[in-house]
Amino acid sequence: MSYQISVKFSKIIAMAAVVLLVAQAQAISPEALGQGIPSLAPMLEQVTPAVVSIRVSKAVRTSGRGSEQMGRPYATGAGSGVIVDAAAGLIITNHHVVAGASRITVRLVDERALEATLLGSDPGTDVALLQVEAQDLIEIAFADVSTVAVGDYVVAIGNPFGIGQTVTSGIVSALGRAGINNENYEDFIQTDAAINLGNSGGALVDMEGNLIGINTAIISGSGGSNGIGFAVPTDMVMSVMEHLKRDGEVRRGLLGVAIADATLDIVAALEVDVDHGAVVTSVMPDSAAEKAGVQLSDVIVEIDGKQVRGSRQLRNMVGLMRQDQLVELVLYRNGIRESVQARIGGSSGQAITGNSATSIINEF
Repeated sequence: MSYQISVKFSKIIAMAAVVLLVAQAQAISPEALGQGIPSLAPMLEQVTPAVVSIRVSKAVRTSGRGSEQMGRPYATGAGSGVIVDAAAGLIITNHHVVAGASRITVRLVDERALEATLLGSDPGTDVALLQVEAQDLIEIAFADVSTVAVGDYVVAIGNPFGIGQTVTSGIVSALGRAGINNENYEDFIQTDAAINLGNSGGALVDMEGNLIGINTAIISGSGGSNGIGFAVPTDMVMSVMEHLKRDGEVRRGLLGVAIADATLDIVAALEVDVDHGAVVTSVMPDSAAEKAGVQLSDVIVEIDGKQVRGSRQLRNMVGLMRQDQLVELVLYRNGIRESVQARIGGSSGQAITGNSATSIINEF
């Protein structure tokens, strides 16, 4: 009896396997796609031509007897990039991919190799802007990054280890990640989509093929993917790109304040009814903040209509604004909501940002 049951069960398993194989075969057919069976292939067919491979050559110094002499450019590296303006030939990549490069070559998916010009680069956000001259380029559309949520499915596209264009998928693991380099301007999207060496500068896209970030860093002990990758969000990328197109660099402005996160303990002590913001702990003399009337213990909650969640976000926002730009600060002082106008200052001076435990000296 048990043998008969076992035989029947085996037949059921075999039939289920056949059904599964049929379903898998149908999943790659046009008919199956028409029936709504999921596949990333149609989206990737539109998006992957906008992601390029980058090869760089760098001049290196070789040691001579008693002196150093410049060697020929023979050190090479590989990375990725994303075409963001086809008409102008503009490509976004990472600063660390092209830093110090004497020659930059971009390879398209159609195997065209193009010499690229570096228009500008910003080590603070690890974003660089290249330009090529070519016809029939395909650009990628930018997503509204404010709609991105933890758990959203994403796809990473790049050139890992220089082997050629590769696609991996995963989800958004976290938003607003920072602290990888405390001197930089960070607001990373974290993903578990596999990102490896060479993926730097590549695209992180949503399920509609819109760009949500530029892959830039991983946490790994081996250099390979451990499921913890980071991308610069597109709102930051777009701000930096405008600076680089205009000036070739990001000329950061300053408020001239020291700030800390508005923690529950701090806002309770200040008797301010807020659950977010940046608390002013000092104001630099003759700074933009002092001229605007910002005072010690003010809690800044908005800048130009955008919510300030904490000190690091305020630093990021000010650091991407133009010098001499007029902005509106919304703050709480003595429990009263107020608004002041500030004109972003020049690049001299320092400001301190941090949390209740530590502070980090940074210009912003």
